[in-house]
Amino acid sequence: MHDLINQITTYLRGMWKYRRLGVLVAWLVAAVASVGVMLIPDRYEASARVYVDTQSILRPLMAGLAVQPDVEQQVAMLSRTLINRPTVEKLVRMADLDMAAKSKEEQERLISQVASSVSIEAGGRDNLYRLSYRGESPDMALRVVGSLLTIFVESGMGSTKSDSESARRFIEEQIKNYEAKLTEAETRLKEFRLRNLDMQAQGGPDSAARMAELSNTLNQARLELREAESAREAAARQLEAVRTAQRNSPQPSAVIATPEVDQRIADLKRSLDSLLQRYTDQHPDVVNTRRLIRDLEEQKRREVAELQRQAAANPGTPLVSQNPAIQELVRIHSASEVQVASLRARVGEYESRVARAREQLKVAPQMEAELAQLNRDYEVHRKNYEDLVVRRETINMSGELESSTGLADFRVIDPPRAGNKPVAPNRVLMLPLVLILGIGAGVGITFLMSQIRPVFFNANALRNATDLPLLGVVTLVRNDATRQRERSSLLRFSASLGALVLVVLVGMAVLSYRSGLVK
Repeated sequence: MHDLINQITTYLRGMWKYRRLGVLVAWLVAAVASVGVMLIPDRYEASARVYVDTQSILRPLMAGLAVQPDVEQQVAMLSRTLINRPTVEKLVRMADLDMAAKSKEEQERLISQVASSVSIEAGGRDNLYRLSYRGESPDMALRVVGSLLTIFVESGMGSTKSDSESARRFIEEQIKNYEAKLTEAETRLKEFRLRNLDMQAQGGPDSAARMAELSNTLNQARLELREAESAREAAARQLEAVRTAQRNSPQPSAVIATPEVDQRIADLKRSLDSLLQRYTDQHPDVVNTRRLIRDLEEQKRREVAELQRQAAANPGTPLVSQNPAIQELVRIHSASEVQVASLRARVGEYESRVARAREQLKVAPQMEAELAQLNRDYEVHRKNYEDLVVRRETINMSGELESSTGLADFRVIDPPRAGNKPVAPNRVLMLPLVLILGIGAGVGITFLMSQIRPVFFNANALRNATDLPLLGVVTLVRNDATRQRERSSLLRFSASLGALVLVVLVGMAVLSYRSGLVK
């Protein structure tokens, strides 16, 4: 701590040696800075205040029917983004500031100066905005603020309309795109349904359930066919037994007849009439029944011819017995033949249906997945299309609402005006800075000289600097004349600094007085 104090003391004593130079530099720097302050051109400020009324009676009435933008947020954003290069260029042209700029460099400096001097300040939550500009003359500042006010109001009134037009154009383009997509999806869905018309469910069970139902029906038809075949075989055995017994017993002669075939033909015709009442001519049962009738008629002709030949060869031999039991068995056998033929046709039809259903069941998951994807795409496009149409109507209604009444009203509270008193620079506050700058420059030059041309004030400093042995020290004895010279020098130094401070204070007083006189 003692060494630090000694070092500081050495620095101060060295600086004190060059105090006259320091005072001279302080006066020169203060004088130059004062002249610079006085040469700074005056700046005059013009301002205006605007109130944006965003409250409208239509806003609650049209809630949910029309798009209502946040006007307060839009105006606030406008106030923060309005000061840009295109706006400043337009402002310079409107205020006729570009007439004095002859070159490109001057125009750039003018645009930069205007951009830095223009400001739009929000007045808090009351939607009050203050527009201001500082220029070299009151008239210039007034023109710039008036032009800025016009741009601000026009931008605020036209921004919502331009946004609505842009949104409307965008939605119209999207509606056209989705119309094409929706038409394409409908076409794909229609082609898929036409291509797989036979595989679509008829509003009931799905493919697996229909497959199970067809299998049950086929099994039932096969069971009925086996029952009918068993009944036919039993009737054939009984008929053969009765005929055998009849042939072994003497029988009277009979006329030529084929009651068995006739009964079967009659039964088949009755069955055909019953089938035609339920099915068409192309039904497999109808086709098979007609074929059996033709076969039986052909069989009847052959049997009649054979009986006639037998009758001619054996005149005394009976051809057909008129036994009622034989006739009944013949009728039962014929009915069994018809039923077996009908059931065989039914089994064949059900087998083909089961085969087709089994093939369809193999591709059903893929078809269902494709159909689900087509339906999903169609529903997505349809929903987006309907939403876009609703939004288009909402934007149209919003545009009509905006054209019929404004959602925001710009009211000029304070028209543009400029004062005759300059607002900048504040020379009264700058003069103390001038004084501080001058004194700082004086102190700095004295410190610099003390380091350039150092002086040793004690033996320790000399010994440390030269690193040589010190034999002795000669002390200066001050007489009265020396002390008088030192006091005079101190007085001159104090008077110089005091005069500098006094001049600055007087200048501040004069500037304050003059600024008070200017209204």
